[in-house]
Amino acid sequence: MTITRFCDGISRRSLLKVGTAGLFGSGLALPALLQRQAQAKEHGIDAAKDERSVIILFLKGGMSTIDTFDLKPEAPAEIRGEFDPIDTSVPGIQIGEHLPRLAKEMNKLSLIRSFAHKNSDHGPADHYMLTGYFPAAGFNPSVSPNNQRPAHGAVIARKLGPRGKFASGGAVPPYICLPKMHASAGSAYLGPAAAPFVIEADPNSPGFSVPDLAPPLELEADRLDARRELLARVDKLQRAKEQGSARPSAIDANADARDLSVFRQRAFELMTSPEAKQAFDIAAEPEKLRDEYGRTALGQSCLMARRLVEAGVRCVTIDHTNWDTHDNNFQVLKTQLLPSLDAGLSTLLRDLAERGTLAKTLVVVTGEFGRTPRINKNAGRDHWGPSFTVAVAGGGTQGGRVVGASSANSERPATEPYGPEDLAATMYHLLGIDPDDEFYTPEGRPVKIANDGRVMRELL
Repeated sequence: MTITRFCDGISRRSLLKVGTAGLFGSGLALPALLQRQAQAKEHGIDAAKDERSVIILFLKGGMSTIDTFDLKPEAPAEIRGEFDPIDTSVPGIQIGEHLPRLAKEMNKLSLIRSFAHKNSDHGPADHYMLTGYFPAAGFNPSVSPNNQRPAHGAVIARKLGPRGKFASGGAVPPYICLPKMHASAGSAYLGPAAAPFVIEADPNSPGFSVPDLAPPLELEADRLDARRELLARVDKLQRAKEQGSARPSAIDANADARDLSVFRQRAFELMTSPEAKQAFDIAAEPEKLRDEYGRTALGQSCLMARRLVEAGVRCVTIDHTNWDTHDNNFQVLKTQLLPSLDAGLSTLLRDLAERGTLAKTLVVVTGEFGRTPRINKNAGRDHWGPSFTVAVAGGGTQGGRVVGASSANSERPATEPYGPEDLAATMYHLLGIDPDDEFYTPEGRPVKIANDGRVMRELL
């Protein structure tokens, strides 16, 4: 897989790829994930607490919201850019001309136009938007790319746990990342129990499949059964050896190993689970609907996210790149990025609504920041955290609303600003999680789930 690098030269490769190690090799990511999730449930996670889910569409690199969700047609040419606003299905709300299909679904979508935060660097800003916490001093994603704080999906997985059959060893995990995992989408000190299952494959690719849910190509069904029997015999021999040890420390360590054998068996069951296969089988969707989502990584990821939340996944994070438009901003948006966003997002909202699931599926669309109001010498826009727009839909929010406003040239919020802490608090509130609840770090320090964020009640 190609490693995408942005203007700062930092690799966005995720180092925490739970769900991508080989099932039968030295890496047992899926069994370990199952084990840790069951341990989490033993500590009081209620799998049936709430039926809402969230889809986070993260536009990595930073979408130019001044050219999409908050145009400034009265601003000077060096600010307003090349695009014109168009009317939407909601009187009085306009968005960019290259989002015509999304304009028709505006009654389902709301825009937070007074969004802002204090950082305009990839890495720290990514972390801030995906966790609700600004990273501590000394944060260097090129050295330590995983989270200092748990991502939204990890918090949701830890607090609510898996739904349905997966809670007892079937169906789907509570938190999934696709088509890959962002470096700031991990579980931090919440550990593997809250880590995402990573698809690590493009749903738009021919022959798409989820690596951990398919046996290796060289293993036919009878050989898979034989491998399961062999693993059981090895586990039996290991247990016999362990029982001969009288050392308490060895007993404790071996107990964990015995537990892992149980979850290895669960992994076999999940790998052959009809529910899991059905959830990930994007080819089962009608060709016409797949075409409407768009035959792109973004479009098919949106369709896959819809299938996953219907199957019981609580949080799906879609990581889509590359929105870092320092050069030829308008050409890249017009010909490459916005057509896929327009098709994928508009169809997702319409599809969820027609299936009666938009009310219980929160959709959040954001990047790590916006782009500079002033166009640079390369016909591009640079990083801009002080003012941008975040879009939300469904999941208990009202559609067709605009919350707040930016200044005349979109340099700063013109009304009370909202930030990553407030987005986190609002998401958790909508999912039935108390934003003021606390986790404890390995050092025993209490940390709020949401960092003193305010629920954005104008959306509710």
